[in-house]
Amino acid sequence: MAGTSVPLKIFMVKASTDAEKVQLPEKTRNSRVLVLGGTGRVGGSTATALSNLCPDLQIIVAGRNREKGAAMVAKLRGNADFVRVDIDDKKSLETTLSEVDLVVHAAGPFQQTDNCTVLDAAIETKTAYIDVCDDTNYSWRAKSLKKKALAANIPAITTGGIYPGVSNVMAAELVRTAKSESEGKPKRLRFYYYTAGSGGAGPTILATSFLLLGEEVVAYSKGEKIRLKPYSGRLNVDFGKGIGKRDVYLLNLPEVRSAHELLGVPSVSARFGTAPFFWNWGMEAMTNLLPVEFLRDRSKVQQLVQLFDPWVRAIDGIAGERMSMRVDLECSDGRNTVGIFTHRRLSVSVGTATAAFALAVLEGSTQPGVWFPEEPEGIAIEARDVLLKRAAQGTINFVMNKPAWMVETDPKEVGLGIYF
Repeated sequence: MAGTSVPLKIFMVKASTDAEKVQLPEKTRNSRVLVLGGTGRVGGSTATALSNLCPDLQIIVAGRNREKGAAMVAKLRGNADFVRVDIDDKKSLETTLSEVDLVVHAAGPFQQTDNCTVLDAAIETKTAYIDVCDDTNYSWRAKSLKKKALAANIPAITTGGIYPGVSNVMAAELVRTAKSESEGKPKRLRFYYYTAGSGGAGPTILATSFLLLGEEVVAYSKGEKIRLKPYSGRLNVDFGKGIGKRDVYLLNLPEVRSAHELLGVPSVSARFGTAPFFWNWGMEAMTNLLPVEFLRDRSKVQQLVQLFDPWVRAIDGIAGERMSMRVDLECSDGRNTVGIFTHRRLSVSVGTATAAFALAVLEGSTQPGVWFPEEPEGIAIEARDVLLKRAAQGTINFVMNKPAWMVETDPKEVGLGIYF
């Protein structure tokens, strides 16, 4: 990883049953960390991971429901408390942020959100910031506040979850290593994601998935931006140990644009697939049968979520919540390297990944400003190795910079082949 000169280094992490404790610098060891959306699946998982990794941290669980908040606090070890926060109430939000050192914004969905209210409040109160945003427009709106964050001297990371987030850092390391070890130039980068069912992540993830079906997919082919239909372009991809081959489909995800612009890769795309297989059929059918206006209407999407959520939860009990992400980099000299990250439980892994970003900020790895995870100002190059190891705790398969031929099969195009 960072600093290595060994060709095609293979980086593997074995599963661990216990979280490895992190010793933070003296000045941040007892930091107060506010987790917005802390009573939800992603925020709750993040609060739990932070509490397990750093018992000295003071975790403030924020949400709207006191009963859920009290239940969450009771599960956490060490210093934890609950505070009721409405992120749409600017005054209340700023008052709460002024009393903490870092805010983790996990109160999604981020789709169709017009303002970066939490980041604005963090800048105003000079509070370090991370979000788990998975929306392209929101992430670049956050990025536009870079100068304000610099003036306030606060570090901020957008899209700092698992995917996007850890996947961005994996892509950055594949590109960095290729540039240092190969004469060819990075040519094509592809993100592949798989989650069984909803991944145990609850109705917010379900709402996000439905809202993404209403967004035209942006991908890049040989430097040109192309627009494609959501949940199209099916590929059969081998995710390796624990997952095997799965069908994945195009979605509009923020790491596509950030990787293209910040890592300088001409062709970039992202695909996602789920299980059981009929959920993929259902997503395709929704894209083909429902009007775009319907899928872009948050109130109507919430009605769909309420309708489907009981069925999803029931099937989740059978499907489990295994997740995997595979990042493929192709270079102009024929070099092809892969990163794979697989975990048995998305609901646990997403919290561990987000906590890894929070710890990086508390350790001083992030410069003032607003950054994507793949930017060295966001996660310093020398800190990427540590971040990936922390995020990969509990994985059943984590490999970096592995030659593509060592993964059982290459992706097989289904239908017309398109270069992106």
